Amino acid sequence: MDSIGIYVHVPFCSGKCPYCDFYSICGNAEAMDAYTDAMVRVLHLWRRSIHPPVDTVYFGGGTPVLLGSSRLNRILTAIRLFNCDPDAEITIEANPAAAQETLFQELHEIGFNRMSLGLQSANPAELRFLGRRHTVEQAEAAFYSARTAGFDRISLDLMLGLQGQTIASLRRSIDFCAGLGADHVSAYLLKVEPGTPFAAQADKLNLPDEDEQAAFYHETCAALRSHGYEQYEISNFARPGFASRHNLKYWHDEPYLGIGPGAHSFLDGRRFYYSRDLNAFCAGAEPIPDGSGGDAEEYAMLALRLTEGLREESYRARFGRPIPEKLRVKAQPLARAGLVRVTGEAVSLTEEGFLLSNAVIGELLTAFDPVTFPTKTENPIGIR
Repeated sequence: MDSIGIYVHVPFCSGKCPYCDFYSICGNAEAMDAYTDAMVRVLHLWRRSIHPPVDTVYFGGGTPVLLGSSRLNRILTAIRLFNCDPDAEITIEANPAAAQETLFQELHEIGFNRMSLGLQSANPAELRFLGRRHTVEQAEAAFYSARTAGFDRISLDLMLGLQGQTIASLRRSIDFCAGLGADHVSAYLLKVEPGTPFAAQADKLNLPDEDEQAAFYHETCAALRSHGYEQYEISNFARPGFASRHNLKYWHDEPYLGIGPGAHSFLDGRRFYYSRDLNAFCAGAEPIPDGSGGDAEEYAMLALRLTEGLREESYRARFGRPIPEKLRVKAQPLARAGLVRVTGEAVSLTEEGFLLSNAVIGELLTAFDPVTFPTKTENPIGIR
């Protein structure tokens, strides 16, 4: 391992959005203190066995900023006791409704240098549909507060395929992000996850059909491209030089340590996760084994989510052999259908292929015999 990333899952949130299936709960000061104590304790334990430099850190949730700067500083200080790269990318997620200019200044002072704001939409009706607790004005204020505090890497989240969404309303949200000067935009098609409030009322939702979703996706890609953003993954776009280094670890199948209830890890060729249970985490529960990872099939599955695709040079460097010829053969009819590009350097999905990524990647992965890794590619290993 040349380097690793650390993911910290902060489960606290002021309320549950109807689409969210990440582990999150409401919490008081006592629960947050207990969580922080447990997180610091677990980090100290892991430090004994991790030696490569930590070059990316990501605090996700939940709403991590609810912990406040003092608790966050304790956790970040414990991470710095690892072999931490002084130029590490250190990201924190924030909800615009929880934004405070003073808090953002404190976060930057203690070492956070990248912020991801959960905008989701710049249209009031769409925010209400999503159960978001911020206004468009609050989102704008939060962005400028982060800039004023010194954050020169700010990402905004958008959701596509919402009830009542139109191409025009989507374009307003995209123009809003670009107008603020966001460095990075993550744009996700809404998926109704099992166990969420949206799933319970699925028969009452009036969501766009597949053709409309495809139109939203193509509009997003074209509009962000026109604003100077480069697409580097199915749902991620960045100005040149501003791609998320931490998220790229996931897509490049590189090692990372995830700590906190619901957090997943990939270290030393094995995958494991902590149960979605705050009390168990605070009581010292061990992570749960989740099998091996990092084989050629898994590597290909993740690489194919990137616009650069599965690259011959990288595959050879990793596995000492070329991309399987069988995969290139499987790719030919997909290329004729406009879903895949095949060159001597790489096999990659087109924009149209990204819309059908589950099926396209699944078909390509049949080149690996036997198939040993799930072909569902939405979120197979706890990736945010």
